[in-house]
Amino acid sequence: MAEILSALRSLMASHSPPLHALIVPSEDYHQSEYVSDRDKRREFVSGFTGSAGLALITKDEARLWTDGRYFLQAMQQLSDQWQLMRIGEDPSVDSWISDNLPREAAIGVDPWCVSVDTAQRWERAFAKNQQKLIQTSSNLVDEVWKNQPPAETNPVIVHPLEFAGRSVSEKLKDLREKLAIERARGIIITALDEVAWLYNIRGSDVSYCPVVHAFAIVTLNSAFLYVDKRKVSSKVSSSIQENGIEVREYGAVSSDVALLASNQLEKDTGLSSGRNDVCETGTCEAEENNNDLIWVDPASCCYALFSKLDAKKMLLQQSPLALAKALKNPVELDGLRNAHIRDGAAVVQYLVWLDKQMQEIYGASGYFLEGKGASKKRSETMKLTEVTASDKLEGFRATKEHFRGLSFPTISSVGPNAAVIHYSPQPETCAELDPDSIYLFDSGAQYLDGTTDITRTVHFGKPSEHEKACYTSVLKGHIALGNARFPNGTNGHALDILARIPLWRYGLDYRHGTGHGIGSYLNVHEGPHLISFRPQARNVPLQASMTVTDEPGYYADGNFGIRLENVLVIKEADTEFNFGDKGYLSFEHITWAPYQIKLIDLSLLTPEEIEWLNTYHSKCREILAPSMDKNELDWLKKATEPVSA
Repeated sequence: MAEILSALRSLMASHSPPLHALIVPSEDYHQSEYVSDRDKRREFVSGFTGSAGLALITKDEARLWTDGRYFLQAMQQLSDQWQLMRIGEDPSVDSWISDNLPREAAIGVDPWCVSVDTAQRWERAFAKNQQKLIQTSSNLVDEVWKNQPPAETNPVIVHPLEFAGRSVSEKLKDLREKLAIERARGIIITALDEVAWLYNIRGSDVSYCPVVHAFAIVTLNSAFLYVDKRKVSSKVSSSIQENGIEVREYGAVSSDVALLASNQLEKDTGLSSGRNDVCETGTCEAEENNNDLIWVDPASCCYALFSKLDAKKMLLQQSPLALAKALKNPVELDGLRNAHIRDGAAVVQYLVWLDKQMQEIYGASGYFLEGKGASKKRSETMKLTEVTASDKLEGFRATKEHFRGLSFPTISSVGPNAAVIHYSPQPETCAELDPDSIYLFDSGAQYLDGTTDITRTVHFGKPSEHEKACYTSVLKGHIALGNARFPNGTNGHALDILARIPLWRYGLDYRHGTGHGIGSYLNVHEGPHLISFRPQARNVPLQASMTVTDEPGYYADGNFGIRLENVLVIKEADTEFNFGDKGYLSFEHITWAPYQIKLIDLSLLTPEEIEWLNTYHSKCREILAPSMDKNELDWLKKATEPVSA
């Protein structure tokens, strides 16, 4: 790590102008949450492997900013050359730079790896002391990363209509109508899941996310896909071109954005197909004369492309595809429901297997009975670890129809590791399973018809009264949110409190949001809506046909962690009254796996919560029974027996 910092500082000193600091973000050229191995620059310089964070290197300091999910992990992974900066507790990176670096300091960043929003916020903060954000012409980390992995060249795949539910031509028509309404003549699409969704394509360029490294430009008359052409077979190429989309090389996006800015892009290509009758009323020419804006999403568009546009002729607002993608069509909703049934079956099969292993190898009392483990372990060859257990879970999922891989690295965590919110077990260092400790697993899969994400927390020995009280509080919050009814126009910021109130009663809480959207065979974290205490959760009201997770938790640092997570579909609610004629919404659970009765203090549940639990469990039995063999079904029946206070 010392050599990397030293090499970077040497490049900073020889840069023109010399750099007082270098910012290394986590993001790739598309501002993605999960990035390919080639793009893990922040991880390379800092050694911190979490998905969120930002590194700052100055002449004599190295600091890493990350959020509450990763405080423990960062403390464990950072060397003593690095100082951890806790987002929400310590000054933000721009405030710190403004206050701690000299006047007129030059701060370097690769403009491809930072969003317009972020770069502009930094520039405003730096201006106070005449400090300057310098766009480096190359990425300095790439220059010192000797064995940087090569760019991915995995094939582009067409996502069939039977799973997508809507054709590319329909999606382009809708998009062009939105452009016309906003007086825009074109849009630059940079988020990988938006490009994949719009053009009904998928790929495997980023682990866990079925996306392709690609940009798109859509105008009122034409459409372009920027991708490494080696990834596009002739069959896929013709399918894309049938929709009036021209395939161009990935690197051409830079010069094409400049052409778009000067209104030369379509003249340059001679292409004006793909209109898809958006202007069938004959108003198109008039519209084109008035429509002079280029639509750019400032949260996902990189500063490098933004810098090629005329600031006076830009529409800077959220991409219209973010909401369109979040509002699932009936085919996508059916696909998600079916994917979650297969996924629930895999999770139950895993629990049956794990219960048996814990009893046989460790003498645990098991999933149903309470008792201390008998420390029965026979030999080293018979041990279970966080990694071997999670591999087994992946194995159960892999037997299911349409399985295409995991949707994120499985969090398989025992005891103190379960308190690390985004813990990622490694074969060399992971813990062995322990019959006397809580085990938390948060996992999901990519299926052709949907993406899944589920968390369950279990104990195979005798949980303490405190662990039971904490688990029950988390469950109460999980039920309260899932049972909510709320008027149209309500955002996720307003609902977040419902999941926390049972924890707050005891002075407990958790440092992450409560819910995120989930893709349809796309990214496991999908906006634009959230259920969270974070201010951005106020930006987008929840709407019928969105998906969202319900995942409160509690983490006792160094001791244990608890989280429960289901995926919900937002639907119209049937209410007795309709105050203000707003219409009301509610949630439908589509995740199916039991909650462990042994971890619940039933005396803390209300009669309504007990009724909800029994109803949910009876649905689990009914829905999963056809996927179970006799042994698994017997186990499931026992796990979902009705309870009373």
